[in-house]
Amino acid sequence: MLTIKLFDEDGKLVDQRSHEKETYLGFKDRPYSPGEKIVVETDTSNQFVWVQVDEAIEPSLVYFKEKVWEFPIITDDELRRAYCSHLFSGPKHYIRAFLPSAAEVSAYRNLARNAHDQKEDTGVYPHAYANVETRNESTFFARNAIDGIIANESHGSYPYQSWGINQQADAQLTIDFGRKIRTDKIALVLRGDYPHDSYWTQVTLSFDDDSEYVLKTEDKMDRQYFEFPEQITQTVTLKDLIKHEDESPFPALTEFEVYGHEVN
Repeated sequence: MLTIKLFDEDGKLVDQRSHEKETYLGFKDRPYSPGEKIVVETDTSNQFVWVQVDEAIEPSLVYFKEKVWEFPIITDDELRRAYCSHLFSGPKHYIRAFLPSAAEVSAYRNLARNAHDQKEDTGVYPHAYANVETRNESTFFARNAIDGIIANESHGSYPYQSWGINQQADAQLTIDFGRKIRTDKIALVLRGDYPHDSYWTQVTLSFDDDSEYVLKTEDKMDRQYFEFPEQITQTVTLKDLIKHEDESPFPALTEFEVYGHEVN
């Protein structure tokens, strides 16, 4: 059973709808207010669900480790800079959640993609986090590296949000999948707003068993793919980022993709 609820700024239930396989909430004359939140509930934990909290965010196939997931309505101007300007705007809204097919779950795919990831861990995965995010600004949050958007010819607000490291030498980013996954390939999209940006010539990829691979990267605008022996892991970390010796102090990551299968 899937249930979607909308709560107002006082915590009062505005509306809800449930269905065994797919459900939605629709509004045609109700603008959102600050402090409201969307809640998606499942009757069992540890299951996959397609979610879409707004038409301005693409649907995401995510893993519910718990039974309840909250997504606050984003009205803060700073937070909105990392999203399409239509996000949660106007009086008409459509929220949906639906169960995936077995083929969708078992397919070889980018397991890291989650346009609905938030800065903090919400119990829904994949989730990206880092030890630094430039000036704590939304346009440089770690979550931007798994949102599925590969625009990398500029920097700053949507659609050019990225993971920014604030010139920190020991910067690292981790993707937590919330369960064990199998992976044998990643892709990196480096931000390429040259000459404003620099880039990394070498990065290290590590897994939760402490195995590591050193990868040589270039100043390409396209995805850079890297293959390795299959790993079974819950986390993937990008660390030991070696910057090119140019004048710019601003290397950054636009997208981090992790390809593989579910363990079972």
